[in-house]
Amino acid sequence: MAEYAKDVLVEPEWLEQHLNDEGIRIVEVDENPALYAEAHIAGAIGFDWQKDLQDQVKRDFLGPEAFGELFGAHGISNDDLIVLYGDRNNWFAAYTYWYLKYYGHDNVKLLNGPRERWIAEGRPTTTDTPSYPAATFTAKAGDDAIRAKRDEVLGALEDGRKLVDVRSPQEFSGELIAMVGYEQEGAQRGGHIPGAASVPWAQAVREDGTFKSADELRELYGGKGVLSGDPIIAYCRIGERSAHTWFVLHELLGQDDVRNYDGSWTEWGNLVNVPIEKGA
Repeated sequence: MAEYAKDVLVEPEWLEQHLNDEGIRIVEVDENPALYAEAHIAGAIGFDWQKDLQDQVKRDFLGPEAFGELFGAHGISNDDLIVLYGDRNNWFAAYTYWYLKYYGHDNVKLLNGPRERWIAEGRPTTTDTPSYPAATFTAKAGDDAIRAKRDEVLGALEDGRKLVDVRSPQEFSGELIAMVGYEQEGAQRGGHIPGAASVPWAQAVREDGTFKSADELRELYGGKGVLSGDPIIAYCRIGERSAHTWFVLHELLGQDDVRNYDGSWTEWGNLVNVPIEKGA
């Protein structure tokens, strides 16, 4: 992993050798939460991204107190190394990684490759749900240096900050408001934020869901003018694919100022009096 800017990935071989280590908590977060019950890595805790990681009253993620209570109740402490993985090429695992970094937990890594890779390689799985004693997990104040909100995105249209749309080309052009087979959150209008570069998240990974080399990633994003040194805001539809791209840009390539607009197109495509563009 030395080619990347930060040591933030673990390979399946390493994780299989450290499944029983003290001080490691493995967490699976899937787009389809039912997959966890079918099979998961031994000792892995399963979080439902909609029920566990989202506020059930307001359309936002958990506040710091509720976030800390969630992790502590599942036996995860501030001292633990958290290793994340999931389905869909680790979309929601990357989202949870970003979420943890937002609340100040730096001791976290992402499995290089999704649950499908682990299973395809014949590595051990179980249907047993682990039970850990409650722990103390204290979330710090949110780090807004890695999160963008609507006003900041509006400001980016005026001051030249780079916007990266990581959705599919069909979503970017406005041909489709949402892709069939993706989690549907709803937007009234299709298109993209004016000036945004289209770099679909999937271009950053290989067929098995592992990340491309640092040189390949630099060529990809540099070719779209994203790595010019300017602040970067990534967005998708509900924030999970853009969290994956945030991970690539901020953690793997070491770009200093990268923010995830987790409101993404679900918010922007429903706002009144904001500009959109259509077409490639």
